Amino acid sequence: MRWSDGSYLEDQDHWWLSGIHRDVLLLAKPKTFITDYFFRTNIAEDFSYAGIEVEVKIDNSLDNNDIADFTIEASLYDNGNWLSHSDHIGLLSANIAHLELVLSSDPCVGFKGYMLVGKVQAPKLWSAEQPNLYTLVITLKDASGNLVDCESCQVGMRKISKAPKQLLVNGRPVVIRGVNRHEHHPRLGKTNLESCMVKDLVLMKQNNINAVRNSHYPQHQRWYELCDLFGMYMVDEANIETHGFFDYPNYKHPTQESCWAASMLDRVVGMVERDKNHACIIVWSIGNEASYGPNHAALSGWVREKDASRLVHYEGGGSRTSSTDIVCPMYARVSQIVEIAKDPTEQRPVILCEYSHAMGNSNGNLHTYWEAIDSIFGLQGGFIWDWADQGLLKEVCGKMRWAYGGDFGDTPNDLNFCLNGVIFPDRSPHPALHEVKFLYQPIKVSFNEGIIKITNMHFFDTTQALEFNWVLHGDGCELGSGILPLLVIEAQRSHETKWESGPWFSAWTSSSAAEIYLTITAKLLNSTRWANSGHLISSTQVLLPSRRNVVPHIIKSTDATLLCEVVDDIIKVGQKDWWELKFNKQTGGIEGWKVNGVSIMNKGIYPCFWRAPTDNDKGGGPLSYLSRWKAANLDKVIFVNESCSVESTNSHEVKISATYHGIAKPEEKTPSNAGTSNILFKVGMALLIYGSGDVVLECNVNPCPDLPPLPRVGVEFQLDSTVDQVKWYGRGPFECYPDRKSAAHLSIYELSVGEMHVPYVVPGECSGRADVRWVTFENKDGVGLYASTYGESPPMQMNASYYSTSELDRTTHNEDLRKSENIEVHLDHKHMGLGGDDSWSPCVHDEYLVPPVPYSFAIRLFPKTAATTGYDIYKSQFSEE
Repeated sequence: MRWSDGSYLEDQDHWWLSGIHRDVLLLAKPKTFITDYFFRTNIAEDFSYAGIEVEVKIDNSLDNNDIADFTIEASLYDNGNWLSHSDHIGLLSANIAHLELVLSSDPCVGFKGYMLVGKVQAPKLWSAEQPNLYTLVITLKDASGNLVDCESCQVGMRKISKAPKQLLVNGRPVVIRGVNRHEHHPRLGKTNLESCMVKDLVLMKQNNINAVRNSHYPQHQRWYELCDLFGMYMVDEANIETHGFFDYPNYKHPTQESCWAASMLDRVVGMVERDKNHACIIVWSIGNEASYGPNHAALSGWVREKDASRLVHYEGGGSRTSSTDIVCPMYARVSQIVEIAKDPTEQRPVILCEYSHAMGNSNGNLHTYWEAIDSIFGLQGGFIWDWADQGLLKEVCGKMRWAYGGDFGDTPNDLNFCLNGVIFPDRSPHPALHEVKFLYQPIKVSFNEGIIKITNMHFFDTTQALEFNWVLHGDGCELGSGILPLLVIEAQRSHETKWESGPWFSAWTSSSAAEIYLTITAKLLNSTRWANSGHLISSTQVLLPSRRNVVPHIIKSTDATLLCEVVDDIIKVGQKDWWELKFNKQTGGIEGWKVNGVSIMNKGIYPCFWRAPTDNDKGGGPLSYLSRWKAANLDKVIFVNESCSVESTNSHEVKISATYHGIAKPEEKTPSNAGTSNILFKVGMALLIYGSGDVVLECNVNPCPDLPPLPRVGVEFQLDSTVDQVKWYGRGPFECYPDRKSAAHLSIYELSVGEMHVPYVVPGECSGRADVRWVTFENKDGVGLYASTYGESPPMQMNASYYSTSELDRTTHNEDLRKSENIEVHLDHKHMGLGGDDSWSPCVHDEYLVPPVPYSFAIRLFPKTAATTGYDIYKSQFSEE
């Protein structure tokens, strides 16, 4: 129904779609039938056996036969090893337990309850790592022994318990590496397809996700069966959320009103009664964002009495009320959860019910949370918000696009606040999913004080099913690789070795590279239900000591002759039959750069301090980064050439210097926070052009100190559209930024400009690559431009795109982006982080902000031909002491 009193309790942040979304089943049953059953286990402290209880309820209210004429039986079958190949999965083996009938504990007229009990020796326990399942079969027979009715389901034996500051599964304090999941299909909305559920679970397992929170309602029944089967810890959540009351504080909240208690309890009871036999559910949640009051105390009390085998979760009221067994804050900062975990008066574990808001280009700082979770007792993980962008396919002018709030003329709407996933609506991954997989990976590798330490973070699995490999890279090039022979590492144990004892040592001794990185990977030896053999489970890169002390080389003049010509305002510098650079003294910029007669650069090189705002940049109203940037007119800065001169020129070397003033456009008023002057930036840029072909760009930046944190500090230029092949030595291959780069290994990568673009539904800053040492931009013939950091300058943040910053800022849908005639390139000395602790407040961590202070940096440029490689040009920058 579109509107009802239930609407007040179903006010979740998602698409409001009316209609019938779930399967409707009409089931014919005999007059006397099995109406319900509850499978419970009582596992011994040493896990040597499991006591089994199955409570069965029989309804014979429509039957004249005496219930005493019927018999009820239950059997438990072993499904075999959960790692079996698919053609064996589901074959039943021995009947391992025949349950005996005992007297019912609570018989009632017309609704008879029976208890069957038994025992299983050495039970195969269920966990997300080892989802062992048994088949429970319950039969009802008449006095002649004829089958009247039967029920069956898959069940798992596991023990959920509490310890001080810990949630235990089978006695182990498992870490929750989770995501929140709405039910959403890009074509069908809230309607579920099993294939989509399977796709979600396969992707989750492949990316080391072990837990899901059903946000924020009980989900399709098949979802639970699949989570049992694949192995996924679950928080099952009641359909209670009362967002609408946040805007009306004068109204008494439903949880304070006794007249709402029955409706709230009905939703919780319905959830528990329907889903109680699923092993995957380890926690019941009594709702989301519905304030707190006596009705919640009633809900938690009912759940605890009904099912003491699981924990209860509720965030409302501050996440630490008596109605929750878990301290479960949402979007708490790292310092806050650490403070709670270290509070000696708080004996409950801390598990974030929502954190790391994945809206657009986001999930910065995720590594900071996991540095705390992996090291501080009492922190036990969390659930990222959320799994999938909830975009809906819509055709506009003959083109399909992802639609969001308002695109259907719907009001009210929350615009693109339904696009908060680590995957796109079609289940293709956001770049941030790589970061999630890395930080959630169960095999950790560290290098400290000469020791390589490999830790198995699993709680039940050994490393027997994994193959370890190593790869050694020097300055981005592979030096050696091989299988890493290791003994089996037990769960929660480590293997340590001196790095000089490793099989990579001989390759290290023969290398003269400035940087040598060791990568250790773990892959599946055999196929599983969710991945093929060879699937990458974990990959960690560590920096080894350099064998030689390498220092930056200072470029000096050579005997090569430079051709220099000045005609009016145009300065031409180059070498015959190789390259020519055309410089405009009026603008202070390059008007053209040709290599082998081919146009490479059409415009540049200018300072740049602006980026197309991300969703996180926009969050926070007047305090958002975007609001502060616009108040300071950073989005309207133009650079005026104050002076330009050829400071020195000879046949071997030319130096051209320019001074820029970055000012707000004249028609705009000067912002009050920029002082009395309209000058926001003073930038000195010098081009040192050598006969060797090297061009060294030296930049000195002086921002107005009253400006807010800057989006970036760097340079931009326009390359010809044919120069579309990008090769770089830096982090990758996927998009990464200063506060989201843990998963991006250092190596040499190659992509086209088109492949670098990330099609976020709402465009903004994207496609960056972090810690770039050098990069080449080439056409199909290998002709182009090389760029690298120079001297003592740190690695760069690099971006190349067919879409200009202004175009990414202008459009509201990726499909509306218009390609430029040129390729816009950014080489940044500093780039502000993405943030992601939430998307409604400015929350980039301090260490990833770019304060308005003076900066100096240098970039080396070089005309590249097919006869040269970026690696060779880069190596020429260094000399050994």
